[in-house]
Amino acid sequence: MAPTPDIDGMSLPDLKALVAQLLERLADQERTIIALRDENARLKGQKGRPDIKPPIKPSGMDKASQPPKGPRRGGGNKTAKRVIHEERIIKALVPPGSRFKGYESFVVQDLVLRPHVIRFRRERWLTPDGETIIAPLPGGVRGHFGAELRRFVLVQHHQGQVTVARLVTQLRAIGIDVSKRQVMRMLIGGQEQFVAEARDVLRAGLATAAWISVDDTGARHKGKNGFCTQIGNDHFAWFGTTGSKSRLNFLELLRAGYSDYVINDQALGYMRGRALSGPVIAQLAAQADRHFADAKAWIEHLQRLGIPDLKVTPDPICIATEGALWGSVMAHGFLRDSVIVSDDAGQFDVGLHALCRVDGDVTVPIPHSPGRANFPHPVLHERASLAAA
Repeated sequence: MAPTPDIDGMSLPDLKALVAQLLERLADQERTIIALRDENARLKGQKGRPDIKPPIKPSGMDKASQPPKGPRRGGGNKTAKRVIHEERIIKALVPPGSRFKGYESFVVQDLVLRPHVIRFRRERWLTPDGETIIAPLPGGVRGHFGAELRRFVLVQHHQGQVTVARLVTQLRAIGIDVSKRQVMRMLIGGQEQFVAEARDVLRAGLATAAWISVDDTGARHKGKNGFCTQIGNDHFAWFGTTGSKSRLNFLELLRAGYSDYVINDQALGYMRGRALSGPVIAQLAAQADRHFADAKAWIEHLQRLGIPDLKVTPDPICIATEGALWGSVMAHGFLRDSVIVSDDAGQFDVGLHALCRVDGDVTVPIPHSPGRANFPHPVLHERASLAAA
């Protein structure tokens, strides 16, 4: 063992060198102690320290969700494509005798959030006949809030996930005189065009899709428990919240906004597949009336035929209504030769139905056939294999 050095007689550089040497020895001893502890734990059959690996490289999903950046080219004017909303001339303090050489541009982007209140002074006239005529408001004006404010509220709430309470606080901080009830009305009132757009998306998807995936989950709407049903594929997605998750409910959703009931070959085939009584099917097929505008007209038709009075199994009202709904779906050109992919939930077992299992094995049962025989669908098998891989 080396003798202890005389610290009092050492110079400052020698002391620094000694401290560095001692720190290095201390680090070596700590590593040795850790290795001995791990070896001791291994010999005792215990778990050693966890092997902490370097952090996993990011998957790139965040980058994939961002718009691709175009190639940057040097030498160009980066502000040439920006729309200039305001120009300000800044005077310079120059000595006498200076010559003016034009302007040097400097573009600044800014955001203006402030209330913009408009008072429309509408002309009011009294005709010789005693009728009062008031000039109409410009197009796009609905209520006492402008289109830009309504657009801002919709974007903040639906796209920005801003709650109603925070949205009210935000608007008031900007200077907008608004209440919570008025914000709610802007969010849910007069949105028929969005409802129509969602309906048109569903209709286009059901009319053109080779396959659709469907599923439902519990949801709460207007203070009541309900169910949200998803319908879509790689090209479209649609969601609808209802109070039921029955097959009747699913068939009603597949009508995509239509309210009619139709008795056609597809409807009668559905009823046979669901084991509806043969005399009931024959009675429905023999009627001249095959198209019914709404549920009221359909129920009145069944009552005229006396079908609600039948006490048989399965329920003739339920199966006949399901068949008429399926006939409506087919009559509007939806799901022709399309495959409905779902889990094994019974409410989705209509038409050409495929079961998507966790292991990636996908088979398509023959619709409503005895014993639920299966046959493979090559397109779905290929998609499932890619997903499982």
